[in-house]
Amino acid sequence: MRRNAVKRLLALLATCATALGLTALTAPQATAATGCKVDYTVASQWQGGFQAGVKVTNLGDPVTGWKLTFTLPDAGQKVVQGWNATWSQSGSAVTAVGVDWNRTLATGATADLGLTGSFTGANPAPTAFALNGVPCTGSVDGTTPPDPGEPGDGTPVEVNGQLHVCGVNLCNQYNRPIQLRGMSTHGIQWFSQCYDNASVDALAEDWKSDLLRVAMYVQEDGYETDPAGFTSRVNSLVDMAEARGMYSIIDFHTLTPGDPNHNLGRAKTFFASVAARNAGKKNVIYEIANEPNGVSWSGIKNYAEQVIPVIRAADPDAVVIVGTRGWSSLGVSDGSSESEIVNNPVNATNIMYAFHFYAASHKDNYRAAVSRAASQLPLFVSEFGTVSATGDGAVDRASTTAWLDLLDRLKIGYANWTYSDAPEGSAAFRPGTCGGGDYSSSGVLTESGALLKSRISTPDSFPTS
Repeated sequence: MRRNAVKRLLALLATCATALGLTALTAPQATAATGCKVDYTVASQWQGGFQAGVKVTNLGDPVTGWKLTFTLPDAGQKVVQGWNATWSQSGSAVTAVGVDWNRTLATGATADLGLTGSFTGANPAPTAFALNGVPCTGSVDGTTPPDPGEPGDGTPVEVNGQLHVCGVNLCNQYNRPIQLRGMSTHGIQWFSQCYDNASVDALAEDWKSDLLRVAMYVQEDGYETDPAGFTSRVNSLVDMAEARGMYSIIDFHTLTPGDPNHNLGRAKTFFASVAARNAGKKNVIYEIANEPNGVSWSGIKNYAEQVIPVIRAADPDAVVIVGTRGWSSLGVSDGSSESEIVNNPVNATNIMYAFHFYAASHKDNYRAAVSRAASQLPLFVSEFGTVSATGDGAVDRASTTAWLDLLDRLKIGYANWTYSDAPEGSAAFRPGTCGGGDYSSSGVLTESGALLKSRISTPDSFPTS
C-alpha cells in the first residue's frame, strides 16, 4: 500500500491553565541558542478551559539544556498541567524546561510540548516565545528557516514505527501525536469469511485504513471453546495486517459476563502467548477487556494491573488499551464520569483508556465527557457504531459526523464496528458480500460503510519531524 501524504504544518497540543504559584525554573547547563521557531495551536476549547500545543524547532546550533519562555497576554490565563517538559508560571510568564530525554536539541530538531489550561476572560495566543533567551522569530540571523519537509510516504507502520503514549496522545517514532483510523472485525467465530486476503487488501489499499481491530470473543462460542485455534487465528490476522503496513489491535472481546475478572486466567494465558509471539512486531496494540459492564472501576483496575505485567514481561514496548466502566463509556453509561479514572488511574505506563459509543444512542453528554477527559487521559475509541447501541437501526449521520469531527480535533484514534456483512445497520457491507472479492464499490457498501470509507480514506499526513 502506498500513502501519499499531504504537506501540512502540524502543531501539537498545548494550553495555558492554572499554575499554583510556582516559581520559574532555570535550564541546567544550557548552551546558547542562535535561532528558533515556535508553532502554537489550540487543539480544543471548552467553557473556561482549553488544550493547546507548542512545537519548538531549533534552527541554530545544537542546544544542550533548554528553557522555553513565553507570555500569556490575558491575566485570567493560567497553566494547569503540562507534559514533555517541566512547567511553571509566575504572573503572566510561563517557563518550560526540557526533561532528560529531550533536553538536547540538534539543529533542525523539535520538541513537542503539551498543556491544559484555564481562562476567565479572553484566550489569546501567547507571545514573546524565546529559547534560552533568544527570541523565536523563525529564522537565524535573518536567514530562511529550513523546510520541515514532507510528511512521510509509505504505509502507516512504515511511517510511524513503534507507537507509544506521550502525555495524553498516541505518538509515533518521531514523538509526534498521531490519529489512527480504521475498522474492527465482527466476531471472528461468526464472520471468518470476511477476513481473507481480498478483504484485507481492500481495507489497506482502497479504504486506506491505518488499522484492523481483531475482535476475539472470549465467550459466545469464542476463545474458551478452542484457545489454541482462536489464538492462531488472531496471530494470522495480525500477520495479514502487518504485511499490508497496518496496525492491529488484539481485542480480548469480553462482553458477557461483564466482569473481566471472570476471565482473568484465560486473559493471562492468552496475552502471555500472543505477546511472546508478536513482541518483535511494531504494529501490535493490546486491548485487554472490550466492554466491562456490571463491575466497578476498582474491579477493572485490579484486572488490568494483573494482566498488563503479563504482556510487559514479553512485549515491554507495546501500547495497551484498558476498558472502562459502563461498556467502556468512561463510566458515563453507569451514571459516573471520567473522574473515577483520573483520581484512581491504572498503575502502569504506556496505556490508553477505551471509550466506545454508538452515535444514535450516545450524544452530547457523552461527547462532553470525552472533551473533558481528553485533556487528562490518553483515550482510544476502539469501537463505535453509526447506529444505536444495539448495533442495528438507522445510521445517524449528524451524530456520527459530530463524533468524528470531535475525534479528529482531539487526535483520538478509532475503529468502526464493523468490517463485516452482518445483517445489521452497523455493518459496512451488504449481506452476502464477504467471500465475493469486492469490498469497496458502492454496490456492496451499506450507508454506514460508505460513510466510514469516505472518512477513513482521506490522507493521514502523519508527521515525521
